[in-house]
Amino acid sequence: MRKTFAEPYLLAFAVGLGALACLNSAIAADCPGNPNALGTSRTIAVDPTEHQRLGSFQYPESLPLNDREVVLTFDDGPLPPYTSRILDVLASECVKATFFIVGRMANSYPHLVKRAYLEGHTLGNHSQNHPFTFSRMTVDQAATEIENGYTSIRAALGDPKGVSDFFRIPGLLRQEPVERYLAAKGYMTWSVDFMADDWTHIGPNEIVRRALNRLEARGRGILLLHDIKPKTALALPILLHELNARGFKVVHVVQADAEHPKTATLPDQWIVTHRERPETAELWPNIQVANLALPAPALEVPSVNNFGIAPGQYTDGVTALAADKLRAGDREIPLPPVALWPRSMRLVAAPSAETLPAPDATYFRYSRVWKQRPLSIAHTHSHKKTATATPGAAAQKAATGRVTRSTTTPQHPATRPPRPTGQHQLPPSRPQTLGFLQRLGMP
Repeated sequence: MRKTFAEPYLLAFAVGLGALACLNSAIAADCPGNPNALGTSRTIAVDPTEHQRLGSFQYPESLPLNDREVVLTFDDGPLPPYTSRILDVLASECVKATFFIVGRMANSYPHLVKRAYLEGHTLGNHSQNHPFTFSRMTVDQAATEIENGYTSIRAALGDPKGVSDFFRIPGLLRQEPVERYLAAKGYMTWSVDFMADDWTHIGPNEIVRRALNRLEARGRGILLLHDIKPKTALALPILLHELNARGFKVVHVVQADAEHPKTATLPDQWIVTHRERPETAELWPNIQVANLALPAPALEVPSVNNFGIAPGQYTDGVTALAADKLRAGDREIPLPPVALWPRSMRLVAAPSAETLPAPDATYFRYSRVWKQRPLSIAHTHSHKKTATATPGAAAQKAATGRVTRSTTTPQHPATRPPRPTGQHQLPPSRPQTLGFLQRLGMP
C-alpha cells in the first residue's frame, strides 16, 4: 500500500523533470543563431524584505536553487570594451545575468547600463565609488555611498524602476551596522557562494578551472565575476560552453513586483547546507556530544585485616563486635591481592653526571707567562738634576757643619731580571744549524 501511495508522486516528479528538460531544449532552440545555446533555464523572483542576506560565503542563507543551477553575477562595471564583449557573449548564449554596477562607472558609460537593462539583465548597486573601507566606515558614510550609487545608476538608466534593490558590498567587506541599514531600507545584501578569482593574476583557463571545480564541489550557487577584466571576457565563452557540456543550468534572479510575482519556495530551500558551505566557513566542525558526565572513580576499601581488627558485622560503616580489640595472634597481616592505588610510580635515580677531565696545561703554548710583580715605587725621570749626598757626608757635616752635594742621575740596573717560566711552558725548539749547512754541502 505504501508503494502504491508513493507511485503518483514519483510519476509526477519524473514528469516534472521531463517537462523541465523540454523547457530547456525549447529555450535553447529559441536562441537565434545558436540552437545549441546554454540559455536561461528559469527565472525566480525574490522579495528583498523577506531574505535580506544571501550567499553561503558569509551568510547562512542563499538563493533557493536546485542541484546544478548557477546564477552569474558581474561586479565593478560597466567598462568598455570588456562589458560590451561580455554582453555579446551572454546574448549569443541567451543567458541572463545580474550586474552590480558602480555609480561613477554608470555616469561615465550610461549607454552600457541601458544596453544591459534592455537586454533583460538585472541591475544591482555596488556603491558609488567602490571604496575598500566598508568594514570600518561609519553608517552615515556607507549610506552616502549606497544612496549615491542608486542615484547615479537611475540617472544613467533614465528609469527609476529599472534598478533592483539588490546591493553587494565592495570587496565583501561587511559589518553589522551597515547590514542593518541595508535591511532597514529594504535592500537585499548579496554575497557569493563561490568565486573564480578573476581579479588575481591568473589566465582565462585558470578562471574557468576554478569556477568549475568550486561549482562541482558545491553543486549550485552564486558565481562572482568581474566585467571590467579582459581575461574574464576571454574566459566567459569557455565557461558557458563547459557549463552546458556538464549539465549545469543558468538561473536568472529578478525582484518580485507586479510584473514578476514572487516565486513560491519553502524555508528550507534558503538554508545553506553543510555541503554548500565554503572550506573557510567552518574552521571548527560541529561535534555532537551525547554525554560528557563521567562515572566517579571507584576505589577499593582496605580490608580490616590490614589493621589487626577481628572481622565482624558492619552496618552503615559501624562495626558491631563484642570486643573491639586487636587479635593476640596477629603478627604478620597479609595485604590484599589488589593494590589500593593501582597506578603506582617508580622513581629511578638518575645516574650521576660523568666527570670530564680538565685540560692539561701542556695543551697551551704560551710565548710568555706573566706573573704579578710586587708593587714598587715607580721611577720618575725629570730634566732637572737631582742632588744626592756624597760618601762621607756625615763626617763632613760633623766637622764643618755643611754637606757638599753632587748632582748625578739615578742609576738603573743594567741587566733585566730573569724571564719567568712556568712548568707547563714548552721550550722552543732550536734548528740544527750546523747539520743543516752540512746537508747543503757548505763547509
